[in-house]
Amino acid sequence: MNHTVRFLIVDDHPLFRQGLVSVIENVRSYKVAAQATTIAEALTQLEQVQVQMALIDISLQQENGLELVKTLKATRPEIQCIVVSMYDEIIYASSALKAGARGYIMKQEAASSLLDAIALVLKGKVYLSPPMRERMLDTLLQPEANDEIEAVKLLSLREMEVLRLLGQGFGVSEIGQTLNLSVKT
Repeated sequence: MNHTVRFLIVDDHPLFRQGLVSVIENVRSYKVAAQATTIAEALTQLEQVQVQMALIDISLQQENGLELVKTLKATRPEIQCIVVSMYDEIIYASSALKAGARGYIMKQEAASSLLDAIALVLKGKVYLSPPMRERMLDTLLQPEANDEIEAVKLLSLREMEVLRLLGQGFGVSEIGQTLNLSVKT
């Protein structure tokens, strides 16, 4: 008897989301059961369908996908999460794992890497994109770099989101509007 693994895909880019669907559904025992563009939509979908795995974009328009990972870890621990991201900075991968993700893969990787990540996570292991894994190991072996990483780890997800928007050239008032924060915050 073949067991079908059912997926939730959460990404705000329709073309990329459809690409994930195509890759996943090329595997006979995989089925995309739900798709969402926001955290609220994902949670609503999960009230209606059962899934074993969620592929979650870290950056969902004005939301942080890691918030969904944390919510699922707390409320639906049976769902394995893999974060799919365009960010290749160590802090994002580290934050994803800390939030409860079992994998972190970068969007620029090949489809075969995604399938490898899924297979590994389904076996109860953790997957990191090879370039990310190498950089994390290098960082762990360089004590001076660890101090910088520890300082960044102290930032909340919200603070990281503010820094990301600053890096994209947003002004203080634009960041406040985007994140529904007071400019004083």
